[in-house]
Amino acid sequence: MGPAPAYSTPTDTVAGAAAVPVGPGSGSAFGTFGELLQGALPHPQGDFLVTFPLARWATAVFRPEPGRRGVRVRPAHKAKSRRVAEAVLAALGTADGGLLEVAGDLPEGKGLASSSADLVATVRAVGAAHGRAFTPAETEDFLRGIEPADGVMYDEIVAFHHREVRLGRRLGVLPPLAVVAHDEGGQVDTVAHNRGARAIDAADREEYALLLDRLTDAVALGDLAEVGAVATRSAEMNAHRRRRAGFTQLHALCREVDGLGLVLAHSGTMLGVLLEANDPALAGKTEHVRAGCAALGGEVSVHRSLGADDSWSPTAAPVHPTELEI
Repeated sequence: MGPAPAYSTPTDTVAGAAAVPVGPGSGSAFGTFGELLQGALPHPQGDFLVTFPLARWATAVFRPEPGRRGVRVRPAHKAKSRRVAEAVLAALGTADGGLLEVAGDLPEGKGLASSSADLVATVRAVGAAHGRAFTPAETEDFLRGIEPADGVMYDEIVAFHHREVRLGRRLGVLPPLAVVAHDEGGQVDTVAHNRGARAIDAADREEYALLLDRLTDAVALGDLAEVGAVATRSAEMNAHRRRRAGFTQLHALCREVDGLGLVLAHSGTMLGVLLEANDPALAGKTEHVRAGCAALGGEVSVHRSLGADDSWSPTAAPVHPTELEI
């Protein structure tokens, strides 16, 4: 990964006279199934992750209320979404508030980037309500300082410096993939996790740099076997720092169904077996992994990644499937 790009600066998107509401605005943002790779590079502020965009979304609707200050948010615990909405309104130069409603099918605390997706959807909804669209770099600016964030403002797989909330590298897109996931239960607070994460030593940093280069080439070539190998190695390296329930069993099940590899929610509760979504034997492989996870307890779910022909940021609220039907 090259030198860190400079933070983006305000553009004509938010400059000029105060914005005038044009009506209710909606926005959406996809989640990610954990990360294809997460670690640190051998330079300061080298912490990074590689997104694995998921066909599940957060949605937001913002209804401007001229003459009323502040933002009301539903549900009330989405305080970070309220904060980013107020930041967008301030950038637009308006003192008016409004009602923000946040929804979607990304469970919280599981490592599916639910919080980042909420924030990006909110930025898009508030902008839409005032007839404005924001670039991914401008969206980064709004999120920076609120919390570490995933790169779900980019409609492709990206390497992203989540602590600094800035783009590292664009990788591109892959064909849709399926993930049969085991959830060990509970929730992980992303902010607390990042604050308490153990330092990564120099040798591991060098390996993470090599893995990122391998993954970059694999995505460019559509080499799914290599994508799976890198994701598995990332999960293995993470397991040395944090015990993962069911790791050995999922690894064995992956081999039994000739899966591409393992994919991990590094700061969440899910670990999955990665499969090709167009595999004629997908249904049988899915059921084999489900059955093998029965002894682990917890929950098993099936997910689909976003591919080249998908709508990554739907303008209308997407239909939210609870689970991929095989």
